Amino acid sequence: MSNKIQAIRGMNDLLPKDSALWLSLEETIFNLFISYGFKNIRTPIVEKTDTFCRAIGEATDIVEKEMYSWKESNGESLSLRPEGTAGCVRMMIEHNLPREGIQKVFYQGAMFRHERPQKGRYRQFHQVGVEVFGADTAKIDAELMAMTHLLWQNLGLKNLTLEINTLGSAEARANYRSVLVDYFTQYKDQLDEDSTRRLSSNPLRILDSKNKDMQSLINAAPKLMDHLDEDSRKHFDEFKAYLQCLDIPYIINTRLVRGLDYYNRTVFEWTTTDLGAQGTICAGGRYDGLVEKMGGKATPAVGFALGLERLVLLLEAQDITLGKSPLSIYLVALGDNAQLKSMQIATQLHHALPKAILYNDITLGSFKAQFKKADKANADYALILGEEEIQNNQIAIKPLKGQGEQQTMSLEEAIQYFKN
Repeated sequence: MSNKIQAIRGMNDLLPKDSALWLSLEETIFNLFISYGFKNIRTPIVEKTDTFCRAIGEATDIVEKEMYSWKESNGESLSLRPEGTAGCVRMMIEHNLPREGIQKVFYQGAMFRHERPQKGRYRQFHQVGVEVFGADTAKIDAELMAMTHLLWQNLGLKNLTLEINTLGSAEARANYRSVLVDYFTQYKDQLDEDSTRRLSSNPLRILDSKNKDMQSLINAAPKLMDHLDEDSRKHFDEFKAYLQCLDIPYIINTRLVRGLDYYNRTVFEWTTTDLGAQGTICAGGRYDGLVEKMGGKATPAVGFALGLERLVLLLEAQDITLGKSPLSIYLVALGDNAQLKSMQIATQLHHALPKAILYNDITLGSFKAQFKKADKANADYALILGEEEIQNNQIAIKPLKGQGEQQTMSLEEAIQYFKN
């Protein structure tokens, strides 16, 4: 066994060369959500295991197979969060936030699931989540679709499809569950191992099976849409009307059930064919009964999560570069006096050009060595400070990407040069 130190399989480092894309992506997402009136929250990455079991459901793959859990010395079971909604609901209840009115919040962070790592599916992954508490109309469901639709446009993404469905009320779903169990029981010998297990624990999840041998059986199964309660049918019709008003194309996927037990009524996924099997980029829906189930007062709620790793993969697959690269300057200094002066100049430049990237050489190498480092840093300009420049109270600007000839000027003039 190798003693080489390395990350855990399925838990990846974000390297410096990749961080600019992530930062730009997160900034684009956060600014859009804030413009829709959402406020940022942060919850712990560790919660009591029971928080997730009560929220997600005991019979889900996440709880049964995928959570990282352990027992404390006092016997209490804790878990790394496998998703963000449960902790958000716990926070809402603990701090009684719904009492203050409708809550529109978003969060970002690492989630953890013990599953087989593959491209687009990792043991540690990052999500941005959005949750709305206290609004029960289809209008807020549609606003979330409008917001995500605009996000794809802002990012320049193409080939994304909105799939929608309704799971009805808890009562309608319970009745449908019985119908589904009766149907699949007739063909129990055709079910695979997972579906046989789900037949008694979570039969709706059979509809989500990817087993090719079962597709004709699943396609012929009774449809939840035919067993809806009237209020859920009306809510879904209103939701579709809003989408049509917004010119947001969608398809109704009657097999879309989502993998978590807390969903009811509206569920949706934004999917792409550009990433192969891991094509779901954003998914969510309503969970009107979850707050009460976890000990709070009955509060309607809806939300979604989008996967940052998959968004990055999709941006790369579609060859999209986010944002304009900021101005990049490398400060080259030679001599003891120049090294001291360079610290003052760097501080002034940071104040005057807050969005610029400024590298102040710390190697104390020769001019040639420092210019090599400027090239390696892909700087746009070198600011040259030597004894002559100090004596004349000036600084030299050398373009490094063919933007013109080297010039010498005062620092104040240099700042204006870069601002223009």
